[in-house]
Amino acid sequence: MGELVDGAGDSGLAGLGRTLRHLREKAGKSLGQLAQETAYDKSYLSRLEAGKRLSKLAVMEDLDRYYGSGDLLVQLWKVARHDAFKDKYKEFMRLEATARVMHKLTLGVPGLLQTEEFAREVLSGAQATAGNSEEVDEQVAARMGRQLLLRRDPAPNVRFTVDEYAFRRPAATATTWHEQLLRIEAVAKWPNIVLQVLPFAAGTHHLIDGSLTLLWQQDGSAVAYKEGNGGGELIDDPEGILRHRLSYDRLRDLALPPSDSLTFTRGVLEEHRS
Repeated sequence: MGELVDGAGDSGLAGLGRTLRHLREKAGKSLGQLAQETAYDKSYLSRLEAGKRLSKLAVMEDLDRYYGSGDLLVQLWKVARHDAFKDKYKEFMRLEATARVMHKLTLGVPGLLQTEEFAREVLSGAQATAGNSEEVDEQVAARMGRQLLLRRDPAPNVRFTVDEYAFRRPAATATTWHEQLLRIEAVAKWPNIVLQVLPFAAGTHHLIDGSLTLLWQQDGSAVAYKEGNGGGELIDDPEGILRHRLSYDRLRDLALPPSDSLTFTRGVLEEHRS
């Protein structure tokens, strides 16, 4: 029987697939038997074992219980989910996952605050090609998994500065938009989260076509990540970080205070309900 993880340099997705196959074979189960006993489709399970598909986190939780493997699959899934993102985002995601302080300015609803259905709508629109449903599923699963960092222990301190545009561009369906607004309202009340709305009254600004994230680690090191129509850029030189921090601070100062931002969010929710 092979080792659970034996490939230096292998992708996390491949390592997870190899471990899934190892656990099934160790249990003496065929794919057909596993499908019957777990109610997951045989072809779906096969693609997971081949490292060709990223599941939802709940699937790994189910299989950990089935195999009695503790949280092995869940932990491997947390590594594998990074493979669902393009390479240029991986270093940023690695740093985001361990950051103790985050400042984020976005034009749209931040990925860390999106509901599953809202994320699916956003990602489907970005990849509007036939036969891309599996790719969208993987991207959605990865985005939902990324949100776990908001609840880790110790929890990071996160400040979201969100342009009013995000609140004025509803989802395609009323239910999806309602649930998304409720999600924003709920997370804004968490003790480690601060939400500020940058109103239209603040006027145009230099991040009108993108987003900016500032991350600080436990050791005090920092990076800035700027994303726009032309892609993303990770900035780690002190001068660049300082420049982007001052840029963020100027826009944050134009945003509504946290209490007023929560009131604004509730107002949009009431408008939607009516």
